[in-house]
Amino acid sequence: MTDGHRIHRYLATCSWNGSTAGGYATYSRSHQAVAPPARAGLVLSSDPAFRGEPDLLNPEQLLLLAASSCQLLSFLAVAARARIDVVAYEDHAEATMPEADRPVRITEIHLRPRITVRPPASEPRVLALVDTAHRECFIANSLTSAMTITPIVDIVATSRG
Repeated sequence: MTDGHRIHRYLATCSWNGSTAGGYATYSRSHQAVAPPARAGLVLSSDPAFRGEPDLLNPEQLLLLAASSCQLLSFLAVAARARIDVVAYEDHAEATMPEADRPVRITEIHLRPRITVRPPASEPRVLALVDTAHRECFIANSLTSAMTITPIVDIVATSRG
């Protein structure tokens, strides 16, 4: 702890085996990643534009997934604390990485969550909570990319059992 606050540390291991002796065009971009204590690992590659395998996730996609996932989890937390009954959340996120803008990086992330809630929640209240969640999202606070969130709020009637 520092100043009464915990410090969170995360571990990750990426590993690759092969040979680069044949030059840039020939080596495999496939590699493994694990993040203990999680038991699930990933097999990753580079973006197909950089000679990667299109069937595998790449670091750029992982960054976008991290931003989307963190916003989702932050929103669920603030909604639960506000006693909003969220019954579904689906985000169709997009990241932009223009090669002409140097250094090459993800310059913009656009999150488009569709959030389904039950009454008495109102759209203005849910939208306010989306903003709160964004301010509290650890990943968003760690990135320099511009981030926009365009939520759609659906309010569905309470089911009668």
